[in-house]
Amino acid sequence: MYKALYRQYRPMTFDDVFGQDTIVKTLRNSIKNSSFGHAYIFFGPRGTGKTSISKIFARSVNCLNPINGNSCGKCNNCLKSYEKECVDIIEIDAASNNGVDEIRELINKVSLVPAELKYKVYIIDEVHMLSIGAFNALLKTLEEPPQHVIFILATTDPQKVPETIISRCQCFSFKRISTENIVLNLKQICEKENIDIDNDVIEEIACSCDGGMRDALSSLDQLRSYSESKITIGDYAAVNASLTEGEINKFYSAIFNCNYVEVLSLIKKYNSEGKNLINILEKLMRTMRNEIVEFYSNGKNPQFDVDLILKLVLKINEKIIDIKKSSNPVIYIEMFLLEFMNNIKMNSQAINSFNVNDDTTKLFKINEQNLEESSQNVENKDKNDKFNEEKKSERILRNDNIIEFNKQNENENVEKTFYPQEKNKKVKNISEIIDVRVNNTLAKANKQILLREISNLDLFKDYTFDQEIGYIACSILDSKIRAASDENIILSYEYDSIVKQNIEILDKLTSVYNSITNSNKKIAIISDKKWEEIKNRYILDKKNGIIWNVLPEPEEIFEEETKNGIINSSAIELFGDIVEIK
Repeated sequence: MYKALYRQYRPMTFDDVFGQDTIVKTLRNSIKNSSFGHAYIFFGPRGTGKTSISKIFARSVNCLNPINGNSCGKCNNCLKSYEKECVDIIEIDAASNNGVDEIRELINKVSLVPAELKYKVYIIDEVHMLSIGAFNALLKTLEEPPQHVIFILATTDPQKVPETIISRCQCFSFKRISTENIVLNLKQICEKENIDIDNDVIEEIACSCDGGMRDALSSLDQLRSYSESKITIGDYAAVNASLTEGEINKFYSAIFNCNYVEVLSLIKKYNSEGKNLINILEKLMRTMRNEIVEFYSNGKNPQFDVDLILKLVLKINEKIIDIKKSSNPVIYIEMFLLEFMNNIKMNSQAINSFNVNDDTTKLFKINEQNLEESSQNVENKDKNDKFNEEKKSERILRNDNIIEFNKQNENENVEKTFYPQEKNKKVKNISEIIDVRVNNTLAKANKQILLREISNLDLFKDYTFDQEIGYIACSILDSKIRAASDENIILSYEYDSIVKQNIEILDKLTSVYNSITNSNKKIAIISDKKWEEIKNRYILDKKNGIIWNVLPEPEEIFEEETKNGIINSSAIELFGDIVEIK
């Protein structure tokens, strides 16, 4: 009878184990020094060697002449432990024997001495499947077993194992086997089995098996049965309902070129052909990940804008679990990708409309000007770092809301008022003023200024614990800078209550912002929701040829409040409608 590859090439000694060097070294040393424990728990992903190492360890502790922690394979105990009918190495599947009665029966047999070997070793696989009653029944025996008994518990889900069980065991965390180790093992097996296979297929198997050697060998076994000659990447795509590299690149290009019709058509085609859409997304994510790594590691330009690629990778990674759980993953994927492509188009139009005339605003090409812009950003960052160092060397004196900076140049004395005296009167037309500032910001918006202001946010981190202006610095750091011009800037917040709160201290916030950034801007504060509405209206007007012009800012109109009025409004603010004012 044919024996599957994962069974045929299951490790028989510690030397055969791939990718678990730390665990192997610890167990081998414990056998060499005769210092092994009475209970172990092995946990980690499937197919990483938990059961295999359990059996190797069980044979090695019973070996009469262990060699460097390994069983010799020749002594009487080794020969008996390799037999399938060995009565002293007991493997229990907790998934099907998870009740109290099964564990009580096990406990009754624990006290019996080994029939053939030195130790009785109980390997309980998928131990997290035991019931609470079964765990409680096992607890006392696990804590104080007879000297001739060793327990090895294996699980893929340690969170479901009670802490009282874990605390009585030596814990070993099995990690996913690296792609390099899986590739090396697969190549060795292919040579032994005379399997003719492309290196690309081996790489693809190693990447798709999620660190599990058993899954990799099962996939190789399946491909071996499918292909009558040399195994190619096309065979892999056919067997695993996946796509070839060329098909993935076609799908990839359609998404970033915002070709809605082609993307929907390809998804429909893949689904009708029985392709695994989850595997397609994961392969797309790996392709984009490789491009990003190549860009940052070797400076190789990707096909499309690196920030957009990064966004899609993170989005797919974030949504993949929801897609798997969805009752209709096809519709979920279609809507998800349509939303992403729509955002690309919207952002492209918005950036192109912000009076930026150079080619660095194009979203789909990385060229020499991008590299120049990157170097310019590095230069600006260096300047900001230098500016921050100078700031730290300054001495700050506070007196009546005035902060004086004493520079290293003794001949130059600079005073900056962080904010004026608080006004006692409220501005009645503040909404109108904010609307005009938003209009004027967008009318003269500039991307380079926006990038500079965003980088200036780091300056506020030095002031977050300042007793006088710390709360204002924190408030500015919590905002999103949406657009900026030479004279104005738009800040947005998620909640209307925070917007209202910051508008009440707008003068202070403006003064602090201008003092720290060494600028003279008027600030407009709006909600994230309002920003989206304004941005969409602005883009629509641009498409229709409507130009936003700078408007004169209205003068502040203050509310007149008498002393009694102040008291009355304060009382209403504190106690609400239950107050009756006479």
